[in-house]
Amino acid sequence: MIKQVFLVLVLTISSIVVFAQKGSVRGNVKDGKTGETLIGASVYIDGTTIGTVTDFDGNYTLLNVPTGSVTVKCSFISYETSLKEDITVNEGNSVSVDFIMGESTVALADVKVIAKANRESEVVLLIDQKKSIGIKQSIGAQELASQGVSNAATAASKISGVTKNESSGNVYVRGLGDRYLSTTMNGLPIPSDDVEKKNIDLNLFSTELIKNVSIKKTYSVENYGDLTSGNIDIASKTYSDKLSISLSTKANSNVIKSGVFDNLKTTRNYHDQTLGFANKKYNTANAVSNQSWNSKTRKFPLGYDFSIIAGKKFKLFQNDLSVFATLSHESESAYSDGVFKKYRSNVLDNSFTDAETYKTKINTTGLVNLTYDFNPKNSISLNTVWVHKTSDELYEQGRNGEGYVFDQDPQEDGAFVRDQNLKETDLLISQLLGSHKIGKKNKVDWAVAYNKVTADEPNRIRNEVNILDENTVQFAHVGDFQQRKSQQNIEDSEINGYLKDELKFIDQDDKKLKLNFGGNFRMKDRDFNSLFIGVRAKGVQVASIDNLNEALLNTSLYNNNTLIVRERKPDFYNANLNVYSGYVNADFQLNNFSGNIGVRYEKDELEIDWDVANFVGRIGNLSNKYDNILPALNLKYQLSDKTALRLAVSKTITLPEFKELAPFEYVSPTGRVTKGNPDLKNSENYNLDVKWEMFPTAKQLFSASAFYKMINDPINLALTRGSSGNFIYENTGDKADVYGIELETRFALIKPENSEMPELNVVLNASKMWFKQDLLEDFQYNNKTETDLQGASDFIFNGTVSFSNNKENEFQGAITANYSSDKIFALGAPEDKTYSDTFFNNEIIEKGFVTLDMVISKQLSDRFSIKLSGKNLLNPKIEQTQEIQPTNGETSNQIIKSYKKGISLSLGLKINLN
Repeated sequence: MIKQVFLVLVLTISSIVVFAQKGSVRGNVKDGKTGETLIGASVYIDGTTIGTVTDFDGNYTLLNVPTGSVTVKCSFISYETSLKEDITVNEGNSVSVDFIMGESTVALADVKVIAKANRESEVVLLIDQKKSIGIKQSIGAQELASQGVSNAATAASKISGVTKNESSGNVYVRGLGDRYLSTTMNGLPIPSDDVEKKNIDLNLFSTELIKNVSIKKTYSVENYGDLTSGNIDIASKTYSDKLSISLSTKANSNVIKSGVFDNLKTTRNYHDQTLGFANKKYNTANAVSNQSWNSKTRKFPLGYDFSIIAGKKFKLFQNDLSVFATLSHESESAYSDGVFKKYRSNVLDNSFTDAETYKTKINTTGLVNLTYDFNPKNSISLNTVWVHKTSDELYEQGRNGEGYVFDQDPQEDGAFVRDQNLKETDLLISQLLGSHKIGKKNKVDWAVAYNKVTADEPNRIRNEVNILDENTVQFAHVGDFQQRKSQQNIEDSEINGYLKDELKFIDQDDKKLKLNFGGNFRMKDRDFNSLFIGVRAKGVQVASIDNLNEALLNTSLYNNNTLIVRERKPDFYNANLNVYSGYVNADFQLNNFSGNIGVRYEKDELEIDWDVANFVGRIGNLSNKYDNILPALNLKYQLSDKTALRLAVSKTITLPEFKELAPFEYVSPTGRVTKGNPDLKNSENYNLDVKWEMFPTAKQLFSASAFYKMINDPINLALTRGSSGNFIYENTGDKADVYGIELETRFALIKPENSEMPELNVVLNASKMWFKQDLLEDFQYNNKTETDLQGASDFIFNGTVSFSNNKENEFQGAITANYSSDKIFALGAPEDKTYSDTFFNNEIIEKGFVTLDMVISKQLSDRFSIKLSGKNLLNPKIEQTQEIQPTNGETSNQIIKSYKKGISLSLGLKINLN
């Protein structure tokens, strides 16, 4: 790693030498009469071709300005041209030049201005939100940079009603999690990188790739119907005329403490990878007796991050071809320790007071965008995103000799478990998008995409043993797979696209009518396979848990049948989802009243074939077809120029996922088992939203919303009925009701009067929800007939305070706090229906907690800036609890899982090369 960083620094310094040192000019342009900022004013260096236009904040920046004395000019339609002479520009520094424009008395001929809005700007996105008919919120790259946001998951959590769960990485919108969301990039579906989730891990998308992140909380018929709480859309970056390199180093407080930093444990497989690319030396069968079963360690586990961004615009056939590319590579390490327990029928099933997790993550991400403007009316864009993610996780519990597992052989006490798993994921997203204006009243947009995901667990190693004394360890034996190696592979491929046409019939200032119609399609396939090979080792002993190879790589023990290899028939399932849909909606405006009304027909065909060990007869299949008519109505009444009232009504669906339907059992490192359920039904959802909002200024917002959702046949993760103690997906009730209110505000505590005055901004939002779902008779226990919704928090709060001194070499800082309240991790269930008031497992609760992040950045010069960030500064304890009712009738709330993630600190340097 040190060699790699050194090489990057050498290349960076060499690149800097190549570029001659120049300076820059920046500032703000305002109307001299009203004081309002002017958008689209031309600012340029007199006598040169160096120029730009002001953005939606009235700001501008001129780069690569020659050093010395220059004249800066500003011009705008119907205003007198203004100039500032004898402006001194120094090497590597920026000088501030503001303009106050006066109106011109000279008559001007008609002028047509063609410009593209900068959708990285906070002001532009607020204008979009203000103008939209549906309820939509966005956060752009400019605001993400000022808040030190590093990925799309954190970006989404800055939007009202949205929170990121630090324990799972999931994003929740209005308290509803993975199942009720949909995720798109540039309006096109993107796949999940994890068999356990519907949506992709948004942590994979660094802010270097992101133009903005938006969330639609109400449904409109051009979207796929499989969403309830909202759609998260990542708009990828396009053109950016820059060349920059960023370097950073990072550390976690749990990792750098004594005993971990100099001895961070890794899986055996970690040492068979380079920069996150694994090299599998043995297949699973040969790995059993040829590859080590012992864990390993590494020293000096500091994290690092490197990224490069480049953009350029060219003339091709006299039209603009813009190219933008970014490549980033990062590594980080984590460690946590805590407790893990499991109860069945209110009786302790297993208990570990020293559950430890060691993680190393390595991500490589790249984006290439090509956009060609044939003319102002026709353009085409190609986006390719590639993500390579490697996660190395070593989990241990029971090293202290205090582990307990009910009915363990040879004894219940002294239980020890080690799980080693390196996961490698490749994700490719390729999108081709086009936009064409046909005449003055017709616009056609189209897109087609190909997505592919390959996710491997090439050699997972799991051992369960008993520590009899300090010199004796005996292999646990209840079945044939407590000492095992396994592999798992998932391949997802998908083709999707859309075609939409917009026809304008009336286009006046106070009257508008246009018709939108189009269609979408998805064709998604998954191939999944899993292989377990176990070693039966009853009665075999070794001296230490850190040298299990003493027995498991002993050839003579295999030859005399002391160790017996057990290979289970491979599990697999093949699945495909085909979605075909068409829609039509009408947008209208009559003075202050506007809206759209539409309907969508969607046909979903879902088929799965499987051959898995835990299904009776192993082999099975299902073929589900869903035909839905999905209407949507969005209305808006403009109370004044700055305030509006909105109403939205719609019907949507929630489809079961492949992993929820296929009856494959997945074992987590702790030993929890989750399986799918082929009998799952889809949910039908009815949604109602009312929102009032006010925009006092271009950067200020106050809003209040109320919403209601009725979910028929809700899907929940629940503890299984019966004695297994596993988890399963079920339609546990007939109906669930969700009520909620949302409040949001953005305002300036310190508002600058010019571009050089300091600025202090505040963003606050809060959501309060109430949930109620009935329980079918088969799921009722302890006289409980109703419950909350699984995975949903009833209170969410997000707050950010950001500061900028707006000086020549800018200083910025931001503090962000997030809170989500308790939520149900899994619903409870009876173990015995006849005696459900006695034999049952209560629901598992994931406790709420507060996270606090901080970022400080300083522009040292035009070319250099530094950034210090701290995440999870409060380092809260993350807990799961379960209410236990002993035989004496007194209940107690037991902590069944607990750990702390640690504080993450990062120090980075950014170098602009143009």
